[in-house]
Amino acid sequence: QVQLVESGGGLVQTGGSLKLSCAASGRSFGTFPMGWFRQPPGKEREFVAGISRTGGKTYYLDSVKGRFTVSRDVTKNTVYLRMNSLKPEDTAVYYCAARSLGTEFTSISKPDYWGQGTQVTVSS
Repeated sequence: QVQLVESGGGLVQTGGSLKLSCAASGRSFGTFPMGWFRQPPGKEREFVAGISRTGGKTYYLDSVKGRFTVSRDVTKNTVYLRMNSLKPEDTAVYYCAARSLGTEFTSISKPDYWGQGTQVTVSS
């Protein structure tokens, strides 16, 4: 079993930055492609970013390209989402996710594990 725990959410002003962390425990974290999703108020959950098992490939939602950066530290069993130039439309609950198979985590990947989510609120 894999457990994912997000942290780092909070309230920030437009243009500000936050760095989310997702700590993984359980089975070998280094074998899992990882991703970040978000669910804005009243909307469906959407893919935000993904990173391959090795960290060599990353994928992003078009609206966050150039502003968000996903990374991973296998030694710490942690994946990160650095968010810069935040906008009010980035307000959402952000979820960490993992796949148990495959090498990549793209916009169409289906997670096998989810974290509990962390709230990000961007004020205008």
